[in-house]
Amino acid sequence: MALPLDSGLKVGVQTIHRRTEPAVGVWEPRIDQLVEIVELVDRCGYDSIWMGDHVSFPIPMMDPLLMIAQAAVVSRRLTFGTGVYLLPLRHPAPVAKQVSTLDHLTEGRLIFGVGVGGEFPKEYELCGVPITERGARLSEGIKVLKKLWSGEAVSHSSKFYSFEDVPMQPPARQVGGPPIWCGGRSDAALRRAGRLSDGYVSYVITPDMFADALGKIEVAAQEVDRSIESFGTGHLLFMRIDDTYEKALDVATETLSVRYAMDFRKAAQRYAALGTPAQVAEKIREFHAAGVRHIMLDLLGPFEERTAQIERFAAEALPLLDDLR
Repeated sequence: MALPLDSGLKVGVQTIHRRTEPAVGVWEPRIDQLVEIVELVDRCGYDSIWMGDHVSFPIPMMDPLLMIAQAAVVSRRLTFGTGVYLLPLRHPAPVAKQVSTLDHLTEGRLIFGVGVGGEFPKEYELCGVPITERGARLSEGIKVLKKLWSGEAVSHSSKFYSFEDVPMQPPARQVGGPPIWCGGRSDAALRRAGRLSDGYVSYVITPDMFADALGKIEVAAQEVDRSIESFGTGHLLFMRIDDTYEKALDVATETLSVRYAMDFRKAAQRYAALGTPAQVAEKIREFHAAGVRHIMLDLLGPFEERTAQIERFAAEALPLLDDLR
C-alpha cells in the first residue's frame, strides 16, 4: 500500500510571537505584530501559518493555540497548524476541547501537528510528566482526542487516561476532527504515525531521510491493516534567503545557535534551505520529490527582517515553484 499523497505543493510560514535573537530589555509583544504578519502572509499568497510549541524554551515563545485563535480572526483563507504541539505535557481532554473550538473558529482550516519534544527535559519536569512516558502518552492522547471529537458519549481505559460514557459537545467541525499529523524521527514515532495519524510532519531531516521515513510509515500502516484515504505530509524547513549562500549560512548559524543554545553551523549546512531564491527553491523541490506536500518555512534572521524575508520569498522563490503548486 502506497500512502495516498496529494500531488501539489503548499507553502506556509512558521511564525512565533517572539524575537529570534536575545531580547534587549523587557520583551513586549504587541497584538498588532501577529495581525500584521498574518495579513502579510495572506496577501503574499502563502497557503498556511504554523505555530510552534514549548512550555519552556531558551527564548520567549507564546502559546500556539491562543495565537491561532487570534490569527484566525485576521484571515478567512489561510490554513492554520501547530508544528508541533507537545501533547504529552498536557491532559488530552482539555486539549480536545481547545482544539475542537479552534476547528470551529478557523472554519475547519486547522491541522493539529503533535509530537513528544524531549530536547528540553525541564519542560517535562515542570509539567510533572515523566519524560520516559512521553511516547506512550502521545499515542494514548491521540486516541482520546479522536474519541472526544466525535461528540458522542465515549469511554477510554488506559494506563494514563480513563473515563466512561463522557460526551464532549460540540463535536469538531471537520468530520472526525482536525487531521492529526505526527512528528518525530525515531522508529517508534514513525510507527505511531503509520498506525494512528492522518499525516506526518518532519523537522531537522534531509529529503532522503524523509523518503525513508515515509517507507517506515507505510509498513506500520500495513501492519495494522489501515485503510487511509488521504495522508498529509509536511516539513518544517529552516530558510534564509540572501545574496549568497555564505551570507545566508552565517545568519542561519547565528539564529539557530541562540535558539537551541548550541553551535548549529553544521546542522544548518545539512538541514536548512539557504542562499539565493533559486537555491532555496531547489531545496524545496528535493523535499517535494521525497514526498513532502506542505513546506512550513521557519524564517531565520533578526526579528526585524522577518517581513522582508516573507516578501522576498514570495516574490522571488515562490514563482520558481509554480509548476508544483
